[in-house]
Amino acid sequence: MNKGIGYKLIVYFFVVILAVTITITIMGNLLYKNSINHSQNENTNQIIKQINNNLDSYVNDTENIINYMSADPRIIKFLNDNKLENNDMEVEAYKAMYNFTKFNPKIAGIMIVNNNGGYVSDVMNTVSRDPLMNEEWYSKAYNEPENIHLFTKPIGRNINNIFSYSADEVFSMSRAVVDSTTKEIKGVILIDIKLDAIKNIIENSKPGTAGFIYIMDNNKNVVYTPVNNIVYRIKNEWIEAINNEIIIKNINGENYQLTKIASQYTGWETIGVFPESESLQVIKYTRYYSLIVSIIALIIAGVLVIIFTKSIIKPIFKLKKLMKKAQEGDLTVSFNTKYNDEIGELGNSFNTMVKEINNLINLVQIEEKNKRIAEMNVLQAQIKPHFIYNTLDTIRWMAEEHNEKDIVEIIEAFTNLLRISLSKGREIISVKEELNHMQSYLTIQKIRYEDKLDYEIQFEEKILNYKLIKLILQPLVENAIYHGIKEKRGKGKILITGEIEGDLLCFTVKDNGKGIEEELLNKINKMLVNSNEKENEIGYGIFNVNERIRLTYGEKYGLIYKSTYGKGTIVQVRHPIIE
Repeated sequence: MNKGIGYKLIVYFFVVILAVTITITIMGNLLYKNSINHSQNENTNQIIKQINNNLDSYVNDTENIINYMSADPRIIKFLNDNKLENNDMEVEAYKAMYNFTKFNPKIAGIMIVNNNGGYVSDVMNTVSRDPLMNEEWYSKAYNEPENIHLFTKPIGRNINNIFSYSADEVFSMSRAVVDSTTKEIKGVILIDIKLDAIKNIIENSKPGTAGFIYIMDNNKNVVYTPVNNIVYRIKNEWIEAINNEIIIKNINGENYQLTKIASQYTGWETIGVFPESESLQVIKYTRYYSLIVSIIALIIAGVLVIIFTKSIIKPIFKLKKLMKKAQEGDLTVSFNTKYNDEIGELGNSFNTMVKEINNLINLVQIEEKNKRIAEMNVLQAQIKPHFIYNTLDTIRWMAEEHNEKDIVEIIEAFTNLLRISLSKGREIISVKEELNHMQSYLTIQKIRYEDKLDYEIQFEEKILNYKLIKLILQPLVENAIYHGIKEKRGKGKILITGEIEGDLLCFTVKDNGKGIEEELLNKINKMLVNSNEKENEIGYGIFNVNERIRLTYGEKYGLIYKSTYGKGTIVQVRHPIIE
């Protein structure tokens, strides 16, 4: 552990390479076997699933044909007919049926039966005079009209086909025709479907060369299977035990892989059977190739170890030297690297860290300077111009003697404005005092602007005794008048509200004036978040209010501006609740 990092890296590299080589030699066969088996199993399952989906689609297409025929007016008219024989209707129903059979060669025959036992078909006829309503395919469809019904190996029916298809060449589908208005069952449609299409689906998608795929229905009857002597040696309990996996069973002295996919639509099971020897042959070749690759890799890795070690050690020693200089206080150092690897990223992180330290030092200096300026402004605002207050009081009494009520009103408002501004040197006043100060200011402005200005104040009664920094609302109202209402044509209105929102004391000044252009609005909000980016075109009043709140209570509080140009502006004041 006391050796240099270069020596350690060489030892570590060789240990890792040796361990990997031994692992490949001992466990390679098992790993490759599992990997290839998994890959082949996944591929097999995908193919089985695709065949199952194709079969579902095949059956669904046939169901759609039944649905289309059920909606054909000619067939509906035939089903509604109460006569046992009506040649005209049968001819029309046959024409409708023919439109489907001529474009669907997979159909071996169609029969439509109404509730009176009358039927029409393209190539199928009854064998005897027994009623077709007694047939299993009819009764099941009639008793369960909402479902389709599939029948494999259709034997023992009172039906024959002019083409004499055997039971192993077709399967059947039946479904009831239900009146969409009365929900009354009008009859049943039966379609015989050729198994050749299923054979084509399976043969075109079958994986491997020695395996095969067969289909079983929900009664464990074989729907389709290729000719072989294996399928009938497969036990049903083996198939039932398969659950999203591949199992291996010995048949005739050879291991076979069995897998299945069950269709939720038809209830049929698609079963794949593949000899295990096919996959093992691939593993045998892969084992030899992996051994050769491991030997070559060991030789190449040994040569590259020394080269890689040198390339890693050199920039690490350089970075170590720079870090020591930075530790001693030299923040002008910089790591220049031509690498884009982890060492390069570490060097870039070191450069970023040094720059951030410099920026933080500068930022602290700027913040301290701004804080001193804000404190100076507060001190200047606390100067008590008592001589102005006394002079105004004298003017007010003189105006009263001359019965100048307007002058008295404006002087009283201005005197109240000064009194609250002075507030005996206090920086923190009650919400009620701040409200009186703002009302005095609005009284003066109302006299000045007359009908051009209207205002409304809505403060919750419970907040009036809470404390806040003085003179934070009047500058915002002044801004709304001079930059909003004054620039607006016609009468303007200002709405001032005060309420509690969560753990905040929130005030809102809303005007319907000119509004603020989007570019300037973004500058204002950016300045309110980062006081270092203040611009000359943005008013000092809102900056001063925002900074006083943030310096006193933290960056969580302050002002937020919202505006739509041409419609008005909303400024929200977020202040902590102080009792």
